[in-house]
Amino acid sequence: MSTTTLIILIASIIVLIFLGMLGMQHMTYRQEEKKRLFELQKESKKAISPLRMRAYERLTLLLERTEPEAMIKEIMASPDWTQKSIRDIQRELLQRLRLEFDHNLSQQVYVSDEVWQRVMLARDEMAAFINQMAIQLKPNSSTMDYFKTMIQAYHMNGDTPHELALQALKDEARRLL
Repeated sequence: MSTTTLIILIASIIVLIFLGMLGMQHMTYRQEEKKRLFELQKESKKAISPLRMRAYERLTLLLERTEPEAMIKEIMASPDWTQKSIRDIQRELLQRLRLEFDHNLSQQVYVSDEVWQRVMLARDEMAAFINQMAIQLKPNSSTMDYFKTMIQAYHMNGDTPHELALQALKDEARRLL
């Protein structure tokens, strides 16, 4: 073998050793980076999970508070409810519904789009229900007639939008646990 060939062979071996060491360093770096990313995701989940659970709790309370029985109970707790007209009660129910949902709007960040759509559907259906029940009453009906009509009609058609949204919330929360 000539000297030139030997020099080229030694240089090639040195380059291969250097490339091998560089490749091993790169692989070690990538493994460490994956490990750091995994730890970061794990820590992030620890921080987000309590927030998500609180969101499920708050949306559950929202759905419970915007059921007809709960809203009617709140209205009847005020001393002047018997002097209010059906239209006044209707406006108050719609305002309570809107305020409850507006107060919990930020919770959509922590739940899936499917669950949030169910919650929004429950809100929209409840607003339509409140209006429909007021329209169906006879002109001389009392606020107590309005309340009775609402409570009776609400549960007549099987699962209500509130119940469906609540079930979706529970299912998603259980998957998180």
